[in-house]
Amino acid sequence: MQLPVTAEATVPSGVNGILPGDMPVHSWYSFVLSFPPHLVREYLRRFDIGPTAMVLDPFSGTGTTPVECKKLGIPGCGIEAIPVVHFAGSTKVDWAIDHGELIGHAERVAATARERLSNDGLTDGGGTGPPHDCLLSLEPDQQRLLISDSISPLPLHRTLTLLEALRTHTDERFRRHELLALASVLPTAIGNLRFGPEVGVGAIRQDAPVVDIWLGEVRAMARDLDQVKETADTPCTIHHGDAREPMACLQPGSIDAVITSPPYPNEKDYSRVVRLESVLLGFMSDRGDLRATKEGLLRSNTRNCYKADEDDAWIAEHAEIQELARRIEERRIELGKDSGFERMYARATKLYFGGMARHFANLREALRPGAKLAYVVGDQASYLRVMIRTGQLLADIAESLGYRVLGIDLFRTRMATATRAQLREEVVLLEWPG
Repeated sequence: MQLPVTAEATVPSGVNGILPGDMPVHSWYSFVLSFPPHLVREYLRRFDIGPTAMVLDPFSGTGTTPVECKKLGIPGCGIEAIPVVHFAGSTKVDWAIDHGELIGHAERVAATARERLSNDGLTDGGGTGPPHDCLLSLEPDQQRLLISDSISPLPLHRTLTLLEALRTHTDERFRRHELLALASVLPTAIGNLRFGPEVGVGAIRQDAPVVDIWLGEVRAMARDLDQVKETADTPCTIHHGDAREPMACLQPGSIDAVITSPPYPNEKDYSRVVRLESVLLGFMSDRGDLRATKEGLLRSNTRNCYKADEDDAWIAEHAEIQELARRIEERRIELGKDSGFERMYARATKLYFGGMARHFANLREALRPGAKLAYVVGDQASYLRVMIRTGQLLADIAESLGYRVLGIDLFRTRMATATRAQLREEVVLLEWPG
């Protein structure tokens, strides 16, 4: 099925970041390639969504759609499977705390952390400190979950000292925001990670003023809370769950609109992107926790595909997807690619589209008649450079399940890492007729 590509969207061409005016709350914690708040506003406008509607993001991530809805006084909800990301999103829509008291509490925590560092012979940004074998460190199972050199020994010691101070001064009113502030600065301001867009290790930072960086982030949060207090009472909930089974979280006939960006079929492992904060904040402690997290995710990459997965049954009769998987496998054989992951490319593609079919099928019960949906997705060529027209295929799947396809907007193009070709990033527009 070939669908018209429309050009109606009025978002700035190619802009996929947070615009300066959108920074409050959205900047608390976000992914490098998260879709932008201004795109959410555009589709709220086009769908004519107001304060009596309920907007869903079933692949909520760091909460872009729910946060933007709440800022506009529109009720929203989301579903997110990765524990630390769910924590981040649900904290970002919690504005019911006094920003002045938050700063006061954080300053007391900071004073305790600095005192403990002083007892170790350290200031927050220097000092000789104890020998490395006396520094605080992670348990072996936790350390094995991290990318090597994610964080250096001295910044890790300071971070664990700060976490001890937070436990000493635990106040449930502020705990979530204070931990989120740490999660936000951990990867790149304290740790050694870089995102471009894949996660990797950048320049090794041997030391960092952890307490000062964290306290600065808390103060920025407090300023934002003061700015958004007018819509703080707008209902907004992010559920911890699997987007393929949305009715475990949602009420029948409760959703007026969906604005979301599911994972694309490629090798991006979102559990790896957030591994450092997942481990240090206690959301993941061993490989069992990691597997449990991955099993709740849409199968968008070979690293979260398992022998018992059956989502591919949902698209067993879809000729175009079956042909796509066949071409990927033929290309693998032609190139002599024989690693375990490469052998999984064709199956991962079928599991991805099958998982999305399962999502669309199960979501229908939650939608009100006339509900409008916008899915931000991108074409991919990650699997041996075989082109995957994600938007076209998802539109075809949705239509087969009773949705009305309204069109596909071109949001932007982006350059493929491997081929340097321009790939389309699109918004698939659907309607549920009821």
